[in-house]
Amino acid sequence: MYLIGDQPPYAEKLINALQRIPEQLLQGLAPCGPPIELDAVADLYQHIGNNRIYLLQSGLLHAEIEDKPIFYVQEGDLIGLRQGLNTAPCTYKSEEPLVLLPFDREALFKHIHASSQRQEQFTQYILGQAALMSDALAHSRPPEVRPVTGFQHFPAGAELIRQGDDADHVFIITEGHAEAFVEGIKVGDVQKDEIFGAMALFTREKRSATVTASAPTTVMMIPKEQFLALMQSNPRIAHSLIESMARRIDLMNKELTHYKQAAK
Repeated sequence: MYLIGDQPPYAEKLINALQRIPEQLLQGLAPCGPPIELDAVADLYQHIGNNRIYLLQSGLLHAEIEDKPIFYVQEGDLIGLRQGLNTAPCTYKSEEPLVLLPFDREALFKHIHASSQRQEQFTQYILGQAALMSDALAHSRPPEVRPVTGFQHFPAGAELIRQGDDADHVFIITEGHAEAFVEGIKVGDVQKDEIFGAMALFTREKRSATVTASAPTTVMMIPKEQFLALMQSNPRIAHSLIESMARRIDLMNKELTHYKQAAK
C-alpha cells in the first residue's frame, strides 16, 4: 500500500515497515485454493468473495474512497482486511491483469492468534493501515474541514495526552520516545511502536496518565470509533492488547507506590 501523491517521510517509513508484515503473517499457512487470475477490473469485489483474504501476488490496484483516488495496493499487500475499519466503502480498480492468492479468513485468524508475535504484527498492520487511510482521507479534504487524525508531530516536551482529559484517540509512536507521568511522577517510558492511550477507550474513563515527548516524536492517531470497531471485529486481538495494557498499568502503579513510600 502507498498513498497517491508525494509520500511524507513518516508515511514512507511506516509503509515500508508494514509491507514486510503479510509475508510473516502467512508463513506456515497454506492458501485455500489456487491463484486467481483476473483481467482489468472496475470493481474487484464483484469478482471475489468476502469470506476470504487475498495476497496480491501480481498487479496494482487503485483504491477509491468516496469516489476519490486515495491509495494504491501493491504486490505483497493483503486485501480483505478492511472489514471492521469503520471507514467509508472502498472500491478497488485495476487497469492491468491481477493475480490473487486466496486464504480462508477464519483459518488465517486462527493462525494469527496461535502466536503472540503474529498477534502483535497483525495489530500493527491493521492499525497502521487504518492510520494511513485516515491520513489520506483527511488530506483529500479542504484544510479548513480536515479532522485531527492520521499522524501528528510533537516537539520534545510537548504533551501527547494529559491525565484527566477525555479519550478520543489511540496512539502509536512511529518515531521518537515519550514518558508517562501520573500526578507529576514518572511511571514509565513509551517506546517506538508501542500502543498507548487505549485503556481509557475500553473503560470509557478519563486519561489515567500524562504522556510527554522526551524527544521529537511522531505518532499515529486512530480515532476512538475506528479503534473500537477494529477491536470488536478482532476480539482475540483486543483480549491480548488488554492483557498487555493491564500488565503495563500494574507496573506503573507499583512504580507510583514505590515513589510515594520513598517520599515519606
